[in-house]
Amino acid sequence: MTPRGNLSRPGLATVLLGAFLSIADFFIVNVALPTIHADLHASPATLELVVAGYGVPYALLLVLGGRLGDLFGRRRLFMLGMASFTLFSFLCGVAPTAVALVAFRAAQGASAAFMVPQVLATIQAATSGEQRARALGVYGATAGVGAVVGQLAGGGLIAANIAGADWRPIFLVNVPLGLAGLLLAWRNVPATRSLEPPRVDPAGTALLATAVLALLIPLTEGRALGWPLWSWLLLALFAPALAGFVFVERRLERTDGHPIVPPSLLRLPGMRRGLVIAVPFFGGFGAFMFVSAISFQQGAHFSALRGGFALAPLAATFLIASLLTARLTARYGRNVLVAGGVLHGVGLLSLAGTILAAWPHVDPVNLAPAMAIAGIGQGLVVSPLFGFVLGGVPAARAGVGSGIVSTTMQVSLALGVASLGSLFLSLSSTGSLGVRDAFVVVLAVQAAAAVLVAVAARTLPMTAPASREQERVAATPTADSALAIENAAA
Repeated sequence: MTPRGNLSRPGLATVLLGAFLSIADFFIVNVALPTIHADLHASPATLELVVAGYGVPYALLLVLGGRLGDLFGRRRLFMLGMASFTLFSFLCGVAPTAVALVAFRAAQGASAAFMVPQVLATIQAATSGEQRARALGVYGATAGVGAVVGQLAGGGLIAANIAGADWRPIFLVNVPLGLAGLLLAWRNVPATRSLEPPRVDPAGTALLATAVLALLIPLTEGRALGWPLWSWLLLALFAPALAGFVFVERRLERTDGHPIVPPSLLRLPGMRRGLVIAVPFFGGFGAFMFVSAISFQQGAHFSALRGGFALAPLAATFLIASLLTARLTARYGRNVLVAGGVLHGVGLLSLAGTILAAWPHVDPVNLAPAMAIAGIGQGLVVSPLFGFVLGGVPAARAGVGSGIVSTTMQVSLALGVASLGSLFLSLSSTGSLGVRDAFVVVLAVQAAAAVLVAVAARTLPMTAPASREQERVAATPTADSALAIENAAA
């Protein structure tokens, strides 16, 4: 059994497995959409729900998942999330209809929302100093590589057509992995929680859910359904719901309540400025993975496996860059993120140039240089960004802080798919532009977002906030900062 409060390497690998599965499953269906359409006769609107149906409840419940981890114990919530994620992955794999698949995907996303916040919270609570910096770097690499490997593995499983099951193994493969994760979590993950966990904030949770749903559902489904009246009404609800959420959270904090998103955390420079960077970056990343899968399969007529291989150079260079970021950030600070944003933009523009010049005769070989450059840029942004955002968050509020970061990332991914994905589908299906030109337009928008990331990174502190003060506070037995470590039987 892992010593209390110490996150061993097997323990870190176990919680990172949960993070990997959750992010890979957001993207793994992209390469399977044509096959799901053929097998279940799903409409384009339903196919978009297969993607968004996972992302929306995931985004809605992440902050609540972090709060419940602080309240009931992070290992306990991680295992609960892993168990339900495994169950609903199985049900997705045997879904008889498209509607059933959408419902099970939503439940799968909700399960991930209870599992994932415990990953960052456990790292924050059970590591310190250089060990924490390395763990956050590996977490960043896991999040990014999971997206690319998800599509690559999805393509391989579909091409293998195991037992004639077509797309179903992309979900069923989670079952043995989830069962192994449960066993490993019980043996290796320390059981941490906050000594004085905050209570649940029902009003804030409801208003946050309303705001996110009012934005994402119309952007996801409005185009496919012809922008009916209800979609415009939901969009109109977004601003007042968000304003109400801000008002409630500020009032709760002023009256010593327990807001689900404490405004004081958002006032921390690293948190506030880092989240400004995260929104355009992850929005562009989510859109890129969605649009590239459709473009390569429907426009360039790649197989699912070949489409996955086209992304392999991006995955490889992303991983290499991510593993170097701890050392680079220690030496160059925020300039690593600036360089990452620039390289990401260069890679996207190079990819657009290759597509314009070679379409439809593109292949994984001539796409590889641009993919590799983009992967380096992404790796230099993702891994250090988590350190800058969470570096100043007190350890006792690790669950809330990680929930905010994870929610921002997931909402941005879903928003990117909804907005730029809908733009791509609209441009490529109306006849005004073909798949090639629609893809290039989306890449240009994403390159502009990469420039924004590079500029915004210069507003961060030169180096990530030191963890010494955070560790001192966490070690002081006060009501606001102490961490309790549950014993193994808790």
